[in-house]
Amino acid sequence: MSARRLLQLVLLVQASAALGIALAAIRWFDAGPWAAAALGCGSVALVRLLINMNNFVLAAFFASPTPPEFRLNPLRALHLLAEEFRASMVYTSWTMPWAREGLRVHAGSAAVPVLLVHGYGCNSGYWAHLLPRLDRARISHATVDLLPVTADIEHYVAQVERAAEALRSATGAAQIAIVAHSMGGLVTRAWLRRHGSARVLRVLTLGTPHFGTGLANFGLGVNAAQMRWKGGMPCDWLRQLDADEDAPRRALFTSIFSHHDNIISPQTSSLLPGARNLAFGGIGHVALGRNPRILDAVMRELAALKTGDPLPA
Repeated sequence: MSARRLLQLVLLVQASAALGIALAAIRWFDAGPWAAAALGCGSVALVRLLINMNNFVLAAFFASPTPPEFRLNPLRALHLLAEEFRASMVYTSWTMPWAREGLRVHAGSAAVPVLLVHGYGCNSGYWAHLLPRLDRARISHATVDLLPVTADIEHYVAQVERAAEALRSATGAAQIAIVAHSMGGLVTRAWLRRHGSARVLRVLTLGTPHFGTGLANFGLGVNAAQMRWKGGMPCDWLRQLDADEDAPRRALFTSIFSHHDNIISPQTSSLLPGARNLAFGGIGHVALGRNPRILDAVMRELAALKTGDPLPA
């Protein structure tokens, strides 16, 4: 099943639940229409908030120590939760249920084309906040929808290969850059292992569990099993992926991550030896795709490829 269809079903279930609660409030408590509607929608939103909060609780069991400079006061911690909740609601209720992979070419642009690879349970709608920035910078780009949702990560390699070649063919570029979120970074590494890195100038990963995450122990699918961090170490698939990479391959990567990621835990799992690692704080996992600080960092990295300047400090 595709993430788009799955999320449409989730929306249908949520709408049915909200309607049922509203009708019950009218029938049993003589609530007015507006009060009943607010109760129905509010109940669904509360469940979604509790799910988000539970992710933070689970992540705390596997968390790596937070460096002193990234520690949060209560107000900033509340902002972290609110931003993550808002991001998850926007993505799962608005951008991803209707998204389809696409290709946008800016004729005559000197910028390196970018392939966008989403993460677990998502689709190309995850990039809704980055795409306008790419367009303003006249950066040609393509998105890929990884199917099905719970497949083996190796299964997605052919889909990335197809999308990468379509982007290169449409733009005439010899090399592309890749921006990947979460599991998408592992898919990209698996693709590079199979097809080599001659066609890739740079890979930016956002919140990728390069060495696994404890929350994958609760996930469904072959891909979740391949992202597991258990007993203080990554699973066999991740260890083999690590062993198959050399220094030149790792030097292609910039790993952008948050010390407060609520899905990738331990958060230092995103630290990739030999890569350029950029640490942030106060940002949740889903919010990485729309947080202005993260998007600014992505655009700076891509701009350096266009100009040939050294990567920003």
